[in-house]
Amino acid sequence: MIKLLVVDDEALVRFGFTLILGAEDDFEVVGEAADGQEAIEQARLLRPDVVLIDIRMPRLDGVAATRTLVAEGFKVLILTTFDLDEYLFNGVKAGASGFLLKDVPPDDLAAAVRAVARGDALVEPRMTRRLLEEFAKAPSARAAGEKAAPPGLADLTERELEVFAEMARGSTNAEIATALYISETTVKTHVAHVLMKLQLRDRVQAVVLAYESGLIPPASS
Repeated sequence: MIKLLVVDDEALVRFGFTLILGAEDDFEVVGEAADGQEAIEQARLLRPDVVLIDIRMPRLDGVAATRTLVAEGFKVLILTTFDLDEYLFNGVKAGASGFLLKDVPPDDLAAAVRAVARGDALVEPRMTRRLLEEFAKAPSARAAGEKAAPPGLADLTERELEVFAEMARGSTNAEIATALYISETTVKTHVAHVLMKLQLRDRVQAVVLAYESGLIPPASS
């Protein structure tokens, strides 16, 4: 069973998500919270596998709560009605493994929760391009002389560097396989090696690292 904590300042929204997710055979909603501070307290007590959290909440917002939750080892899936760049960017920077709008279909929501629970990362498809553009248009840290190449980069093989670059551009495993003329199984192996060598949790962190360190210049987006 995948244990879930549902966090939203609106009781009706919490009820709706609890009803939808509780109907799945492999989900158990172990608790609810009405703000970010309560979310942290409940997560520490209940140890959920995934925390589903809103952004705009009293006392402590979802982004700040996510930063603490991720630091303590929890997986976070942000759900919001606000399709705004600042929330997407800050949510990913805070370490969220997923970012979806609340109008996502129930089946897609369930699939997203399972993906986050098994350690994958995802961003609402309509937001992915905007996320990449946000990183791409910012001056790279390397160009500004603020950050050296990340540890582990020198350990990547030439093929792993190619896969890393494609990951940073938001390519799927299928797209990487087509671009590099290799099988999807081989791509999965390379992706796993890249994440391990760079000490990254998921593909979202790979995007952040690639753009912030200047490994992928704006023109490549």
